[in-house]
Amino acid sequence: MLNFFIQEGADIAQDTDSIAEGIPVEAQEKTLSIMDLLLNGGVAGQIIIGVLFILLFVAVYIYFERLFAIKAASKMDNNFMNQIKDNVSSGNIQAAKVLCAQNNTPVSHLTEKGISRIGSPLEDINTAIENAGRLEVYKLEKNVSVLATIAGAAPMIGFLGTVIGMVLAFHQLATSSGQAEMGALAEGIYTAMTTTVAGLIVGIIAYMGYNHLVVRTDKVVHQMEATAVDFLDMLNEPV
Repeated sequence: MLNFFIQEGADIAQDTDSIAEGIPVEAQEKTLSIMDLLLNGGVAGQIIIGVLFILLFVAVYIYFERLFAIKAASKMDNNFMNQIKDNVSSGNIQAAKVLCAQNNTPVSHLTEKGISRIGSPLEDINTAIENAGRLEVYKLEKNVSVLATIAGAAPMIGFLGTVIGMVLAFHQLATSSGQAEMGALAEGIYTAMTTTVAGLIVGIIAYMGYNHLVVRTDKVVHQMEATAVDFLDMLNEPV
């Protein structure tokens, strides 16, 4: 114990001498890891961070699930419509239906719907294709709206944590008659800042994922529209 106080006294004296001689005393560097940022924000901050983490998981899952589904839907053989045209022109309707069933894409589903209506007026065929197209678009956009909801809700949840943290800080200041410890005040402000950052990160990821899926879906929709026009033109050609 005596050696401890002697060593402490020697260190203090050494620092004092260094300051007196103009030599700067080396400060201890403090680092803050991501886990410290997430776990040291108080109970309220941890609850909100947990909710945001769940939303992030849901957003990432929906994004990749829809991305793979849209990517599979956009695949189409370049000779698909030529083969359909040859089969329909030769009167082999059944072979055309089998070809559509083998492709299993939104484009083939629209074409199959049109083939099943051959013999009806073009107006009826067009209506049937449009109805089938709406159903295919609905399938492509399944759960994509959830990403938009998360993109808007996550920052709001983060701001809720900000408000809660500030309320805790000012409550601590009010109940202590202006003599609150800086550590208690810092914890409330810390909670406010961490939840804001987390909410914005989740919101940005969900927003970018949503817009990317919308762009990919629009490409498939345009592909479906072009195929529908080609199919109707084929039926309208003079024999």
